Amino acid sequence: MKEQDKGLYKHIDILTERYPALRYAEKTIWEAYLVMKECFEKDGKLLVAGNGGSAADAEHITGELMKRFKTPRPISKELSDKLMKIDGDIGRRLSQNLERSLMTIPLTAHEALTTAYINDADGYGVFAQQLFGYGRKGDVFLAISTSGNSSNILNAAVLARALDIKVIALTGESGGKLLDHSDVCVRVPEKETYMVQELHLPVYHTWCLMLEEHFFV
Repeated sequence: MKEQDKGLYKHIDILTERYPALRYAEKTIWEAYLVMKECFEKDGKLLVAGNGGSAADAEHITGELMKRFKTPRPISKELSDKLMKIDGDIGRRLSQNLERSLMTIPLTAHEALTTAYINDADGYGVFAQQLFGYGRKGDVFLAISTSGNSSNILNAAVLARALDIKVIALTGESGGKLLDHSDVCVRVPEKETYMVQELHLPVYHTWCLMLEEHFFV
């Protein structure tokens, strides 16, 4: 393990101290972080999807990665100078307020596209269609399903692997069918949907802390 990675593992230690049940998933939480880190290091992107509360989680994760989570992420002086040269006043405001991002797209957020596809083709293929359009080799698909058996998530996971897009599954205890269609499956030790979701949030907050510290501190 690299020295910088050792330093970041402290966030998983804090997580499992606060939520002892998550020691069950400690190894895969770390492995999933490494997959995302490698993706972003190579200028890839994270594509996220889920249903219901997990759709809200997909949006939540995107919000944390596309702007600061805890640590300021100022833009480069080079970009700031370019902005100021184009327009002094607007450039100054943008330089003060823009924050660097880790490119993340929630596949749950595009109502016109998703409803058109559901109406014209197949409701269970709606995330797969978006993944087909947005995804490129080297990207990562974060598939959130409390059961691990959501058909629209499974369809997207199968397509992702065909496109050489790595799949991280975030599920409940069994992992469901996603266990066989993911590169890393983070199974939190609960079965009841709301209890699974209660443990998903601190897991992905920990990923956000680790990624932010790696790229922006």
